[in-house]
Parts: sequence; structure tokens; C-alpha cells
Amino acid sequence: LTHAVEHLFNLKFAAKELNRNSKKCDKEEKAEKAKIKKAIQKGNMEVARIHAENAIRQKNQAINFLRMSARVDAVAARVQTAVTMGKVTKSMAGVVKSMDATLKSMNLEKISALMDKFEHQFETLDVQTQQMEDTMSNTTTLTTPQNQVDMLLQEMADEAGLDLNMELPQGQTGSVGTSVASAEQDELSQRLARLRDQV
Repeated sequence: LTHAVEHLFNLKFAAKELNRNSKKCDKEEKAEKAKIKKAIQKGNMEVARIHAENAIRQKNQAINFLRMSARVDAVAARVQTAVTMGKVTKSMAGVVKSMDATLKSMNLEKISALMDKFEHQFETLDVQTQQMEDTMSNTTTLTTPQNQVDMLLQEMADEAGLDLNMELPQGQTGSVGTSVASAEQDELSQRLARLRDQV
């Protein structure tokens, strides 16, 4: 029982840590957005795009941490119920052996796998029959959707009072040929330069 209480504390602590990591990613996202504005104002679209990709990656990461925090919290609540009902079994004790190291790693995939094991124990115990949804589906991808990047660039340009006019030719998505891209880049740089002269 003492072990179960200790593990319960560790789960709750991990949920808080995951939440803290989420907030850290939020801050990073804001910092990257500020850098986007600066780069756009200087007419450096390539740098602006890199910061936009970083900002979106941080945003997605913040959501992942937040989701996992909620999931760990839910498991902690179920452990608490098991402790209260005296239903902490040997098999559950087996699951928690590697728990501490996994939680400290802050590795979302490892924590997700650990939560799967916990949830399986609870299904067996029938402590709580409701199946937890798999929060990790489609959230571990490292690619940054280009339309999100373009939207964020446009949003930052609007806030900075500049006109990007980044519409791509019909039938082209994301991967524009480099020649087209550099031509657009030059046009954008000229346009931004003219804008600055007018100000």
C-alpha cells in the first residue's frame, strides 16, 4: 500500500511536470512569433518561414504535453480509487516497476506506453470501464504542415502591418519549385522594400 501511495504521488508529480513543459512550449511559441515579425519586417522570408515552422512545432508540442498531462492525471485518479478500494494487485505493482524512470524521462511515447499498461490493469480490475482515448494518435509527427506555416506568416505580417501576398499558383501545394520560390522571394523582398520606403 505504501508503494501504491508513493506511485500515486509520482503520477501526480509527472502530470504537473508535463503541464509545466506545455507552458514552456507556449512561451517558446510566443518568442518564435516575435522573431517571425522581425524577419518579415526585414524582408527575410526564408528566416521568417523557419521561425514559423518552429512556432508551430512548439504549439503542437505544447498540446501533446497538455494531453499527456490530462491522461496521467486520469490514471492517477484511477490508482487512487484502486488504493481506496484495496484493489492494488501484484500485477499492477509489476507495471509500476519501471514507472519512475519513464515519468522522469518526459518522453511522451514511453509515458503513453506506460499509461496503456496502467489502463489495461484497470480494465482487468474493472475499476473504471470507460476506455481512455488514445491521445497520442497523430501527435508525434515531426512534420510541419506548410499551410499552417503560411497562415502563421500571414497572421504575423498582418499584425506587423505588412502585405505578404503569398498566394501560391493554382494546383500547387506547399512544395513550390525552387525557381518559382526564389522569384517570389525577390518579388516579396522588393515589395517589402517599397513598403518600408513609403512608411
